[in-house]
Amino acid sequence: MRDPDVQEFMHFCALEKGLAPNTLEAYRTDLERFVKFLDTAAVPAREALLVYLNSLYRSGLGSRSIARHLTTLRTFYRFKLAERKIEADPTEHIKSPKQWQTIPHYLNGEQIERLLAAPDEAKPTGLRDKAMIELLYGTGLRVSELCHLRLGDIERKLGFVRATGKGNKQRLIPAGRPALDLVERYLETARPRILKQKTSPWLFVTARGGCLTRQAFWHALTLHGKKAGIFHDLSPHVLRHSFATHLLEGGADLRSVQTMLGHADISTTQIYTHVMRSRLRNTVDEHHPRA
Repeated sequence: MRDPDVQEFMHFCALEKGLAPNTLEAYRTDLERFVKFLDTAAVPAREALLVYLNSLYRSGLGSRSIARHLTTLRTFYRFKLAERKIEADPTEHIKSPKQWQTIPHYLNGEQIERLLAAPDEAKPTGLRDKAMIELLYGTGLRVSELCHLRLGDIERKLGFVRATGKGNKQRLIPAGRPALDLVERYLETARPRILKQKTSPWLFVTARGGCLTRQAFWHALTLHGKKAGIFHDLSPHVLRHSFATHLLEGGADLRSVQTMLGHADISTTQIYTHVMRSRLRNTVDEHHPRA
C-alpha cells in the first residue's frame, strides 16, 4: 500500500497493539478500498466518508460489514489524530448502522455425536480431524487459536489448554477428559505417521510439518459434516457457539463463559442470552404452580 499514513498505521497495529493477523488483514483490505475511493473523490474528508459509506450501502454490503468498515476508519483517524496528522476526527459524529442481533447457529447433542463419528480414525488425518473437532467443541476455542496450538499448550495432567487469542492475550481453558484422551491418542499414533520423521512445534500438523491452516480445517469440517448429514452453515464457529450454548443450557453463568471464550466485553457474550431466556421459560413451565 502506497499511502504512508496507512503504512504507519498498519505498523502501529501490528507491533504496538499486537492485533491478530486476521484483524490486520481486515484493516488492510478496508483501508485499501477506502484509499482507492479517495483517489477519485475530490471532496472534504467528512463528506468523502459519508459518500463512501453510502456507496457501500448501494453495493449491497450488509450492515455488519459496513459497521466493520466504519470501525476500521474510526481506528485509523483516531491514530492520525493522536499523531497530530489531522486536527479533527471526521468519523466522530458518524453513527454505526443498526444491526439486527441474530441468534447464533449451533448444533444439538445428537448432531455433535454424528459429527464426531464422521472422521475415519483408521487414517492419521482422520484421527487428527476428530481430535480437533472434539477439542474445539470441548473448549470453545477460535479456529485460529486451535490451529496455532503448540505441543506445550496442552496441560494433560492438569486438564487445561493454553490459548493465545486476540492481541496475543493468553488464557487457560478447562478441557474435558474425552478431548484430552483423544488428543493423547492422536499424539501417540497419528501425528508421528503424518510427520514421518519430521519435527514440528505445532500440535495439529500437516505432512510438511506446518500447522493445519484454518481454511484447511474448515474444508475438512465441511466434508465431515456432509458425511454426518449436516449440510448447512457448518463452520468452526458453529462448534464454538455450540460449546457456549450447551454450557449455558447446563447452568453455567455468563461470566464464566465469557472468560472461556476470551471475550473482552460481556456484551459480546450476551448474544447467548437467548439460551438463558429459554431455560428460564422451561423453569417456569416446570416448577410454577400457575404455569
